[in-house]
Amino acid sequence: MKYISCGLLALLIITAGCKRDEPKNDPVTYGASFALTVYTDKAMYAPGEKIQFTLNKPLTGNIKIRYRHLNETISETSLSGNSWTWTAPAADFTGYLVDLYEIVENKEKIHASVAVDVSSDWARFPRYGFLTNFGQLSSDDIGKVVKNLSRHHINGIQYYDWLYKHHKPLAGTAAAPQSSWKEISNKDVYLSTLKGYIKAAHDNNIRSMFYNLAFGALDDAAADGVAEEWYAYKDASHGQKDKHDLPQPFFKSDIFVVDAGNTNWQNYLAAKNADVYGALDFDGYHVDALGDRGSLYTFAGQQINQAATFKPFLQAMKNAAPAKRLVMNAVNQYGQQNSIAASPVDFLYTEVWSPNEKFEDLANIIANNDFYSGDTKKTVLAAYVNYAHADNPGYFNTPAVLLADAVIFSFGGSHLELGEHLLGKEYFPNNNLQMPDELKVSLLRYYDFLVAYENLLRDGGSFNSPALVCTNGKLSLSNWPASTGKVAINGKVVGNRQVMHLLNFTNANSLEWRDTHATQPQPALIENADLDFTASGAVKKLWVASPDFNNGVATAISFTQTGNKVSFTLPSLKYWDMLVAEY
Repeated sequence: MKYISCGLLALLIITAGCKRDEPKNDPVTYGASFALTVYTDKAMYAPGEKIQFTLNKPLTGNIKIRYRHLNETISETSLSGNSWTWTAPAADFTGYLVDLYEIVENKEKIHASVAVDVSSDWARFPRYGFLTNFGQLSSDDIGKVVKNLSRHHINGIQYYDWLYKHHKPLAGTAAAPQSSWKEISNKDVYLSTLKGYIKAAHDNNIRSMFYNLAFGALDDAAADGVAEEWYAYKDASHGQKDKHDLPQPFFKSDIFVVDAGNTNWQNYLAAKNADVYGALDFDGYHVDALGDRGSLYTFAGQQINQAATFKPFLQAMKNAAPAKRLVMNAVNQYGQQNSIAASPVDFLYTEVWSPNEKFEDLANIIANNDFYSGDTKKTVLAAYVNYAHADNPGYFNTPAVLLADAVIFSFGGSHLELGEHLLGKEYFPNNNLQMPDELKVSLLRYYDFLVAYENLLRDGGSFNSPALVCTNGKLSLSNWPASTGKVAINGKVVGNRQVMHLLNFTNANSLEWRDTHATQPQPALIENADLDFTASGAVKKLWVASPDFNNGVATAISFTQTGNKVSFTLPSLKYWDMLVAEY
């Protein structure tokens, strides 16, 4: 729902710095190139594919390269030079962590790490990004942006507001597309830039999805063949078309709402999409919506259940282009349960709005989506952090971003937030907020963590509430949902493993994930907490991993077990720890 409250949005655009200027393609905008960083040549790999690793700066010493799956070392070798290769193992849909370490004074010193996703299909573990600037860009500009997205393992990109018109997305024809055009906010779009981004994305094994509404038409749609009988009306006598008001001249037209269930409209748009696919090598269609529009009627006066139209619309789009992928925005879950989740979309995408303001709401949406799809489709959340703060130039609040991601990732979802900049508004070109250096480094590690441990985070299992207690007063624990002053426990059984996520809300001043005015404080570092938990059997191994320390590398924990009681000391907790007991 990229055009929510557009009267207010336009005021923000004009008065608060969200201008028509093209976003800067600065490779350091959200990357961590100033820190020692390992790069891979793609965002995702097929089983058996060769992986190229490159260091961004020299590293000297007796450095070892270690390849790990979860807490198990697969192999090791010595580092020689600033680049090397590894052949991806044969197992599909598997995450790995590759780290560089040396032994200093009998202790491991981990210098850097990078995750590797070996998956033949992005839909299994979707990590979604966005693009907003399709002006006249050089291949170097394009490459820098895609390289940053790839390094964060983003395996799909939503191309936001690239289209000529909602009812006619391509300017020109498939055989003779125009070289440039104006999109809805009158910014320039260049065909060469779109082609350049799509090629760069494909070179990095990233899917490219073109954005459009399911049911949008501009004010000149009749001249392009859109019939009056296809629209959605506010009254049963077809006196007033439903429309989404946009202020002109900033936007070139209001958006009029068509009935997505109308088969003539479906056939019309499918033909226009065929023109898009004929001119541009997009992998699929990101379908947007506008939320609950209230009472709507067809031209003939029949009431429209708009949510119910999404499934047949998506099926029609799939039938028209079977090889192309589909994703649809369920705005605040509108239409998700019985329509979108049962349609041929690759994963479930929810744009989160009030009243879903609490951290537990994020977790509930992911859990509900798992249920709606029978655990067959993963979730991506479009959830805009520091929302009011993004009205003016400034910086993102690191604790807000990391706490939101910790909750989303630990419950098996991922977060639409990375593009040419970090996302703070539903109007994606808004780049008022920059990332402080601390957040640049941390976010890279969070995405490495999401990939390295995807088989525990996003690959099945059953959530539970493990009995975990602190015996030396260092932690105040409570089972999920989160509460202020506490460390929340989110448990999950995955095969023979009991996973225990510890999420630190000890210093939190609010349980609202948006942290709209950027006031959420940093959690206090907690060290050497003595813990007990009740085990369901004999524990073979106990280990901990965190994106906040040790470059995400898993650390074995010594423990004692007496009956069902397992006792151990947790080394540290900042934002998020993942404890794993293996039986």
